[in-house]
Amino acid sequence: MRSANRPVKPVDFKFLSPEGEEHRYRVLKNKKECVTTSSSWEEAMKSQKVCLALASVAALTIAASGASAQKSGGILKIQHMDTPPSASIHEEATVSVVIPFMAVFNNLVIFDQNVARNSFDSIVPDLATKWTWSEDGKQLAFTLRQGVKWHDGKPFTAKDVGCTFEMLVGGEKLRRNPRSAWWSNVEKVTVDGDFDATFHLKERQPSLLALLASGYTPIYPCHVSAADMRRRPVGTGPFKFVELKMNEGVKLAKNTEYWKPGRPYLDGIEYTIIADRSTRMLSFASGKFDMTFPTDLTVPLYKNMRKDAPHAECTMRGTGVSTNLIVNREVPPFDDPRIRRALALTLDRQAFIDILTEGEGKMGGAMLPPPDGVWGMPPEMVKTIVGYDNVAANREKGRQLMKEAGYGPDKRLKVKVSTRNIATFKDPAVILIDQLKQVYVDGELEIIDTAVYYNRVFKKDYAVALNLTGSAVDDPDVTLFEGYACGSLRNYNNYCDAEMTKLFQAQSQEVDQKKRLKMVWEIDRKLQEDIARPIIVHNRAAGCWQPYVKGVTIQVNSIYNGWRFEDVWLDR
Repeated sequence: MRSANRPVKPVDFKFLSPEGEEHRYRVLKNKKECVTTSSSWEEAMKSQKVCLALASVAALTIAASGASAQKSGGILKIQHMDTPPSASIHEEATVSVVIPFMAVFNNLVIFDQNVARNSFDSIVPDLATKWTWSEDGKQLAFTLRQGVKWHDGKPFTAKDVGCTFEMLVGGEKLRRNPRSAWWSNVEKVTVDGDFDATFHLKERQPSLLALLASGYTPIYPCHVSAADMRRRPVGTGPFKFVELKMNEGVKLAKNTEYWKPGRPYLDGIEYTIIADRSTRMLSFASGKFDMTFPTDLTVPLYKNMRKDAPHAECTMRGTGVSTNLIVNREVPPFDDPRIRRALALTLDRQAFIDILTEGEGKMGGAMLPPPDGVWGMPPEMVKTIVGYDNVAANREKGRQLMKEAGYGPDKRLKVKVSTRNIATFKDPAVILIDQLKQVYVDGELEIIDTAVYYNRVFKKDYAVALNLTGSAVDDPDVTLFEGYACGSLRNYNNYCDAEMTKLFQAQSQEVDQKKRLKMVWEIDRKLQEDIARPIIVHNRAAGCWQPYVKGVTIQVNSIYNGWRFEDVWLDR
């Protein structure tokens, strides 16, 4: 078996090469060892002289970070935009759930909460203390942490890991299982002792560990029912659930028996639901809250906040969330591929980008575009895809298709355009309705509350919708299987191509990352040309916090994995 122990709390550096290219380096805290993600300077980084220099800087960085002692106590007050549909992370598919409730739980492994970019290098132990892969890559064995207790006092064991993944792989105990496609390659999880568990895979899947590190993959207790986890979740995490009140908020309290010594620093976290975004911005700027909802600020709102609250700390970043058009291809007349293609051809993506993000959003396919993402198609490739360039010509083709389907200026297609009742959905939906007019489609906006919206799209109870889709991890195994595989619950418009699913599986098994990247690019191109789910724009958003809130790291390539809050403290 090959050891897969990970470095703990490394120090990261960024440098510009003489050519202006950014290079990232990592110095391990307790070793004179340097790791670079760049190939061009790899030989230079092997130099002991350079390594020792970086190690010296790292030592100073570590010493400086510990110079101001963390303070315990206080309640962190965070804004929330709407009522979470439930408290059960495994049954929901919205950041409205994972942000407030991630702190209740632990995973087997987790993306380091103090490292901004999720990557394989930032995966660290959580409830597992170590893990090993079998030589054929089909077994992943975990050794588990001992002495951990659930919030109700019962001991955590490997049986809880077995129960969690029996539930996720089987799905019978869950009301719904939005990410069941993540686990389609898991044959079974065996409990090999009180503190040992092994994942048995059908085929090699190098990215499995990244899926396990997501905030969407907490371990649930065997002894608490799925129904109770929706209302009063029990975890092993740094904070205990106190209450969830519709249209009011979520309250968490410090777990005084947390297995990690000295954590958390906070006495609790309170999320207050404020439906109106303008009110949220004003109340944060005036100092009534410690932190905005972490994805709440668009580019224009971020610029306003820098003026209204120049003291605030903010992070603007790619979110891993795309604005997209979903069409129910089983409902007439949208079962006609000509109409679906016409809807895609009318899209003026640059107009969305200019209006919503003041030019900072990005065009792309299913995968997060570079430089934020690792797997997205390069811009020059995106421009070659039908529908991504020459809006006037595309719309003319769209009108011709609509005429072939029986529609035109004297017989326009009327449709409800459904969307969720928050600004990040409603604003682009208004733009979409305006653009649909160019191909003889008159849309009527249907605004749906969050809890109802996801039930509707899960059940395919809609015709056309403006949707936002987030990938919890920047990896093709998440985006492709969850959003496009036949039968996946989050494949909202029922795109299904058996040959494409085979390609999904092939890239998942590929261990050569350069070869896998080219495979993913071709898959992504094909998905866009098939009008599987037209991607309009990849979004950017900011979160802000008051300067006395310390220990905050906003992750820059996912909005789903960084909300444990065990290292956050209040300096006041």
